[in-house]
Amino acid sequence: MTRPDSTSDPVPASARRVVLGVAGGIAAYKAADLLRKLVEAGHDVTVVPTAAALQFVGEPTWAALSHNPVATGVFEHAEDVPHVAIGRRAELVVVAPATADLLAKAAHGLADDLLTNTLLTARCPVLFVPAMHTEMWQHPATADNVATLRRRGATVLEPASGRLTGADTGKGRLPEPEEIARLAQLLLHRGLGLPSDLTGRHLVITAGGTREPLDPVRFLGNRSSGRQGFDLATVAAARGAQVTLIAANVEAPAPAGSDVIRVSTAEQLRAATHTAAKSADAVVMAAAVADFRPTAVAASKIKKSEADPSPVQLSRNPDVLSELVSLRAAGELPAQLVIVGFAAETGDAEADVLTHGRAKLARKGCDVLVVNAVGDGRAFGRPDNAAVILDADGSETEVSLGPKTVLASAVLDAVVYRLNR
Repeated sequence: MTRPDSTSDPVPASARRVVLGVAGGIAAYKAADLLRKLVEAGHDVTVVPTAAALQFVGEPTWAALSHNPVATGVFEHAEDVPHVAIGRRAELVVVAPATADLLAKAAHGLADDLLTNTLLTARCPVLFVPAMHTEMWQHPATADNVATLRRRGATVLEPASGRLTGADTGKGRLPEPEEIARLAQLLLHRGLGLPSDLTGRHLVITAGGTREPLDPVRFLGNRSSGRQGFDLATVAAARGAQVTLIAANVEAPAPAGSDVIRVSTAEQLRAATHTAAKSADAVVMAAAVADFRPTAVAASKIKKSEADPSPVQLSRNPDVLSELVSLRAAGELPAQLVIVGFAAETGDAEADVLTHGRAKLARKGCDVLVVNAVGDGRAFGRPDNAAVILDADGSETEVSLGPKTVLASAVLDAVVYRLNR
């Protein structure tokens, strides 16, 4: 077997050294997809499976997908001190799945195999992604172990809800590999773990794009994929928030740790947001809400004919963001509620994107406005984004092009700043 630190295939200078720890749960098979995504992102990944994990997915699979030797034992190539070297080299350690047993060992500093030794020697961000049956996740011992790890600076995701190993369903599924990979990108960008500064806070986040029906088949819509809103929910939950995610026509799996309300039209989103905001500390309006809707909706499909179609009459939709500001001012929402808007802008003959954004912030009266330049393939439907975050106090924060989780983290920094004023 080739040594874990072999230099026969040099690592590109741009690659980040990631350790993927795999504990012994049935969700280990999903970690193979996570590994592929980390490698495709350009990272140099060393897989450290436990002995139990190898009962689910064998060593050749990990080696083939990582293009690296698999590190399995403390005593293999002992002259290289792998139980110390692997953790020291790592820029990020991801443990997926993290079983109840693994979380207990990590919380209590046990080191009885290569993975737990690696966790003790690593001085980089550590991301635990739990997967287990609901009863195990909810057990007070597991809750205490998770709290201990978070207090020490590790990021521990909430498990997803859904079908478990048997016929039962509940909280305990491994979050989707793509969601884990996006959060890993954020931790590598930061170079440190996520703070738990939203613990005890309730955030309402809207995502996606509303659809306004023309007839039973057609609708007016927009290009929003909902990815930015979903990444906001992922990062907020990882920072300890209770998240209510109001998703408008988003096909992606719901982020782990969020209570999801599915909506379609602007009116449905408005009603759900008004209700959820009553118990919220912050509302982040990342959804693209249609400004207009057809005045009349045809009861049956509008047929194509040789004649020109009749013009579609439009009516203005309620301005949900402005309504939230007005409801707060009227005392119908918490006075301390932080309200964040998003503005997808294009420059025109009258002004540039940022000038339009500043005018919209003043007009809407929200606390924070995230201004995106859109068009020419930017923002919508892409994995990356750039923006300027405007605060009503006059401050501006530019977030350069990068993963949408990075922008999500910056937006949540602005929310925390407002909450702590």
